[in-house]
Amino acid sequence: MLNNEFRHLATPQGIDISVQSQYLQEQSDPDNNRYVFAYTIGIENKSEKPVKLLSRHWIITDDNDKVEEVRGSGVIGQQPMIEPGQVFHYTSGAVLTTGFGTMQGSYEMVSEDGEKFAAPIPAFLLSRPLTVH
Repeated sequence: MLNNEFRHLATPQGIDISVQSQYLQEQSDPDNNRYVFAYTIGIENKSEKPVKLLSRHWIITDDNDKVEEVRGSGVIGQQPMIEPGQVFHYTSGAVLTTGFGTMQGSYEMVSEDGEKFAAPIPAFLLSRPLTVH
């Protein structure tokens, strides 16, 4: 099991995003080009106003430069309201046809006063462990 942890500095609106990714060997099948990864996101509200996560946009790129874009409402079926000082965590997953890839994207958010903004999620690595013989 390989864990990669990434942290992004707060946006101008005070949203700090951290990511931890992990290869799920027990769900993967390399012989059939199936590599499964989990990622846990932490969204911290460092501002003085509550913010709501409205939608997500992901760009997933595998090691063959195949790009998949995913857009949707909220995350894991929720549109969480994140209070000042609060961190919202969730875990989701991605399936690639290669053992390495990247994900990046953004969350569309709205502050309590109605200001909509994008909170960028910088690229992070999805990687299976290297085996040395």
